Amino acid sequence: MSAPQLVVHRDKELMAEAAAARLITRIVDAQASRGVASVVLTGGRNGNGLLAALAAAPARDAVDWARLDLWWGDERFLPEGDPERNVTQARQALLDAVPVDPKRVHAMPASDGPYGSDVEAAAAAYAEELAQAAGPGEHGGVPAFDVLMLGVGPDTHVASLFPELPAVRETERTVVGVRGAPKPPPTRVSLTLPAIRAAREVWLLAAGEDKAEAAAIALSGAGEIQAPAAGARGQARTLWLLDAAAASRLPRALYPPATA
Repeated sequence: MSAPQLVVHRDKELMAEAAAARLITRIVDAQASRGVASVVLTGGRNGNGLLAALAAAPARDAVDWARLDLWWGDERFLPEGDPERNVTQARQALLDAVPVDPKRVHAMPASDGPYGSDVEAAAAAYAEELAQAAGPGEHGGVPAFDVLMLGVGPDTHVASLFPELPAVRETERTVVGVRGAPKPPPTRVSLTLPAIRAAREVWLLAAGEDKAEAAAIALSGAGEIQAPAAGARGQARTLWLLDAAAASRLPRALYPPATA
């Protein structure tokens, strides 16, 4: 797996705009080489900020939206259409404004869906959907996502993998149900670290002073059980996209001054 690379921007708005431009380029390159692209979205203020910036970017039309598969790293196990669900927020920020193929938008099951309140069944169903989408040369039961994006929580959680909880210790399954999450809502569906690490590129997004300690811990050699963000690595690239506030506790030696 790849070692982390850092890009630090002046503020969260510039970070979102630059990340959106970077994502457009990555998708266009993947579609040019293979015909399709596969991206894993993240929620939260930074993930949704990136999607809003993407919706506003003039270059967004360079993407062939009909040939883009969209997945999620995690989801709040709430009813379909609930405003707290990541997919609901993604639709408002971006998806309703671009011509995506509904069959290529792979939302995680809702709590009022076919699996009812059984979060483990919902997780197993999403794992099966991922497995069916994986190509013959792709291993680990998931597609080799071109870009998998993750927001970093103040406690270093990524997706719904929280420090010390069972989900972050999972080594076999690609998707798990999460109960008792310390951040509401307590019940969620999440990709596991093995699924995350199958991605070609993993991008970790952190903006704001409240993310500074988490970034410092995750990039200081902490273990993944105590700091899940430390275990999120891509096969070809691991990219931390931060604003100056989130990078404020990092040694300047970790990133070149020109990125600031």
